[in-house]
Amino acid sequence: MAIHGSQGMLNGQQQTQPRHEYAVPRYRVTLVRDNRAMPPSSPLNTSVTAAAVLRPLFAGLDREQFLVCGLDAKHAIIGVNVVSIGSLTLAIVHPREVFKPLILMNAAAWICAHNHPSGGDATPSLEDRVLTSRLRQGADLLGITLLDHLILTDERCYSFADQGWPGA
Repeated sequence: MAIHGSQGMLNGQQQTQPRHEYAVPRYRVTLVRDNRAMPPSSPLNTSVTAAAVLRPLFAGLDREQFLVCGLDAKHAIIGVNVVSIGSLTLAIVHPREVFKPLILMNAAAWICAHNHPSGGDATPSLEDRVLTSRLRQGADLLGITLLDHLILTDERCYSFADQGWPGA
C-alpha cells in the first residue's frame, strides 16, 4: 500500500480533501511602495514646509486630487497616497479610504491636501469644511493626529490649522 500524503494520493488514486463548509477566508494586508523615491528627511512642522513638499505632486493636474501624507512620530514623511481623483471642481473622499493607507503606513500623524485646479482660489468650500471636520473626528478616534488640511493652487495655499480650523 503506497501512501503519498503530500500529493493527496492513496494507492495511486486521487483522494478528495475534506470540505470545510464553514471555513473563514484569511487575508493578508500589505502596503506596496510604488517607486524608490526617498522622502525628505526634514520633518513637516509648518504648513509652509508641507505645502512646499506637496505642491509638486499637484503640478499640471486638470482635476481635483486628494492625498494623504503619512508621518512618523517626529513628523518625517513615511509616504503619500492618492485617495481620490475627481473632476474639475470635486473629488469624492470617504474616511474609509483616507485612513486605510495611514494605518498600513503605521502613521503617527498625517496631513491631507487637495488642489483647486480651476483658478487660483484656495478658499475652502462648505464641503471642504465638513470633510475636514469628519476627518478630524476619525483621526481622534484612531489616534492618528491630523496636523493640517491644505488646499493648494499654483500660487496659493490655505491651511486649516493656520486658520484655527474654522468651521471644521
